[in-house]
Amino acid sequence: AMITFESKGSFGKTETFMHKVLSYNFMQRMNKYGEMGVAALSSATPVESGKTARSWGYKVVPKKNSIAIVWTNANIVNGVPIAIILQYGHGTGTGGFVQGIDYINPAMKPVFDKISQDFWREVSSL
Repeated sequence: AMITFESKGSFGKTETFMHKVLSYNFMQRMNKYGEMGVAALSSATPVESGKTARSWGYKVVPKKNSIAIVWTNANIVNGVPIAIILQYGHGTGTGGFVQGIDYINPAMKPVFDKISQDFWREVSSL
């Protein structure tokens, strides 16, 4: 059996909305959220020397149909990203294991919630 759809009228309102969304400059907002994430990660990072907490950064990466924020941490010792081993744990030289602390996810949840709320509010008001 074949299913067909037929529509009468125009999609003018939908097209107008989509043009407004596409013309909105999301790059400005992404920098704000990038900085917000850096602040959240810096304050949540377990501190020994403070170097890992001070090493957070971000970059905005435009893609074909999206924009991404990539948070980075430049504290790498002997090829090991310290922020990651703090999060997930690591083996010791004597055969032991240091348990990780989930500090990234709780720190970033409010940032992701804020991004979602702000974009939904702005897009729905266009």
